Amino acid sequence: MKRLAVGPMIMPEYHEWWAKRINDNVPKLNQEHSQSIEEHLRVIPSELEIIRQDFERRNTELVKKIEQMEAEKTNLRLDIDVQKLENEKLKKEKNKAEKDLEIREEKGKADRWEQKLQEM
Repeated sequence: MKRLAVGPMIMPEYHEWWAKRINDNVPKLNQEHSQSIEEHLRVIPSELEIIRQDFERRNTELVKKIEQMEAEKTNLRLDIDVQKLENEKLKKEKNKAEKDLEIREEKGKADRWEQKLQEM
């Protein structure tokens, strides 16, 4: 709205009315529903942001679980290697014991044959 003001045409009442009209268009602060600037400017995360944060949290948990499982897998492999070595050691001991027994049996047979030959 344009005003045309020419000297005596503007009365003081009109000037007061105009100032009041301009000020009426400016919203006044309502103390009941007022928020601090920090509250008003606080960033509210969107649904996508909330989902992303949840995904990242879950992903972090899963990464930790994977690391734990890999450590457990390594430990189990070490246990398997130890068991294999113990198994090989026991097999060697068994074979040695069997050979020793076989040698004793053969030696016993040889001694008996030797005795029989001496008796004849």
